[in-house]
Amino acid sequence: MSAAKGGTGRRIVLWRHGQTSWNLERRFQGSTDIGLTEAGIHQARRSARLLAALRPDAIVASDLKRTAATAAELAALTGLTVAHDAALRETYAGEWQGLTHDEIVARYGEQYAAWKRGEPVRRGGGELETEVADRAAPVILEHADKLPQDGTLVVVSHGGTIRTAIGRLLGLEPHHWESLGGVSNCSWSVLGQGARGWRLLEHNAGSLPEPVLGDDT
Repeated sequence: MSAAKGGTGRRIVLWRHGQTSWNLERRFQGSTDIGLTEAGIHQARRSARLLAALRPDAIVASDLKRTAATAAELAALTGLTVAHDAALRETYAGEWQGLTHDEIVARYGEQYAAWKRGEPVRRGGGELETEVADRAAPVILEHADKLPQDGTLVVVSHGGTIRTAIGRLLGLEPHHWESLGGVSNCSWSVLGQGARGWRLLEHNAGSLPEPVLGDDT
């Protein structure tokens, strides 16, 4: 997909927020409202310059500080107003929130292993992944439906929410969502609207989408 518009169909760019101190510590953030580090701010500014080249039509973001600050960098370049929606927050994970990865494995080993196997687990007594998708995907589709025919929506959200929303929009069974893999800080994934629904064009990218050349165009 080229950066310029021109008959490509609607696109959804799902952009993860910049680095936080808890990311560096491998500490589960969930819905805890953690701000960006200085490096995270620089990541957001760099990525915003790239994404601005896509000439997005709309930006919607989680209302937490780390996503709001990331979205603000793109808004400053495009002149767009950011719509904030709590439905795009990261998974609420109850007792897991604030714990490091090692602490979670040590204290909740069976729960963690079941989640990694793709079983429906309320991590730390919090939300199921399907419940996250239930709240996030409709908001994304609501904003996508308002786009012009070849329009681009940028969704600024969180790693877990982005993965579950992609899984839902692609029609994948929930136990397969983990196979999508994670999204790095200030990287993004791109969905394009095709004849049979949404399709994944880019995942965990840090550069602009390129046209697919060859048999599967």
